[in-house]
Amino acid sequence: MKDLASFDFDHQHQNRKNRIIDMKKNIACVDLFCGAGGLTHGFVLEGLPVVAGIDLDPACRFPYEQNNGAARFLERDISTITTTELKELFGNADVTILAGCAPCQPFSTYAQRYEINGNDGKWGLLYQFARLAEGTMPDVITMENVPTVAKHAVFHDFVDTLKRLGYEVWYAVVDSSLYGVPQIRRRMVLLASKHGKIEMIEPTRKKPKTVKQAIGHLCHLSAGESSPKDKLHVTSTLSDTNLKRIKASKPGGTWRDWPTHLVAKCHRAESGRTYPGVYGRMEWDKPAPTMTTQCYGFGNGRFGHPEQDRAISLREAAILQSFPLDYKFIPKDGEVSFKVLGRLIGNAVPVDLGRAIALSINRHLASVAR
Repeated sequence: MKDLASFDFDHQHQNRKNRIIDMKKNIACVDLFCGAGGLTHGFVLEGLPVVAGIDLDPACRFPYEQNNGAARFLERDISTITTTELKELFGNADVTILAGCAPCQPFSTYAQRYEINGNDGKWGLLYQFARLAEGTMPDVITMENVPTVAKHAVFHDFVDTLKRLGYEVWYAVVDSSLYGVPQIRRRMVLLASKHGKIEMIEPTRKKPKTVKQAIGHLCHLSAGESSPKDKLHVTSTLSDTNLKRIKASKPGGTWRDWPTHLVAKCHRAESGRTYPGVYGRMEWDKPAPTMTTQCYGFGNGRFGHPEQDRAISLREAAILQSFPLDYKFIPKDGEVSFKVLGRLIGNAVPVDLGRAIALSINRHLASVAR
């Protein structure tokens, strides 16, 4: 096996055979809040069999099932999933893994201004995760979320529940860019095991992958144009004003670089001066900013292409989330909806972060099997 310090994920040439786990062992993973399949796909690429993904969003079914082999998609609210149903999904597996990324919006800095009750609605989804963990007692549990989740009681209640059940628990904020994801994306990762110490592998890259390395090879597009070879390589339109703005924007710059007449009124106000990252261009030689559900919009963050006068395309956003170039999000005759696909891409666990988590689990299982 390669030295992990120099290990680099390559979706096009990666040998998908499991390099650590003896495949004679019967392993079954279930992915809660599976979304379009970012975490699942990372597990599959590293040889951890995923039997099912559960999510409430029907738009997730096609990408999840089309790209992840035998994994089946269950369109369900996890609060309605019983422990009996979850045990049936695990079947007679010798090793069971329960994974999930509860929707992070309740824990975001923005949402905290408006929500203070951690027991209801989306805030309570971690309690549902804990309920299913306690009812099925999987061998390994993993969770991914935004760093600020650790500020809330629901997270610590989740950790305390796992410890009470006898799990060894590790968690920390990790930099996804050091695991092959070509964007700045700091995430809380939790790993827990019934079989002893478990922790995240060391970073797989010394330097982050850059925007140019990730998307520099894709064909040129104008604003509002789509590639004839890839429906997802499509860009949103720009108003005349925003076209002038992006032409006046520098890679890594801000709207402060523009002529005064192009600056929006909200930015001229004192309250707007703390948001210099909107209407910005990415830089070729650095990782991208964090992908969000609105990453296809020039005005929604630093989502301008480094040199082309447009926002990044949906395909570019997916690649910056480390999805393979050929990952299918819609059928051939499917409709491209920026809102729907932006949600699926922006909310996903980056595939290469999923791979790093899978490698961590593989290493742990190999160590306890000796």
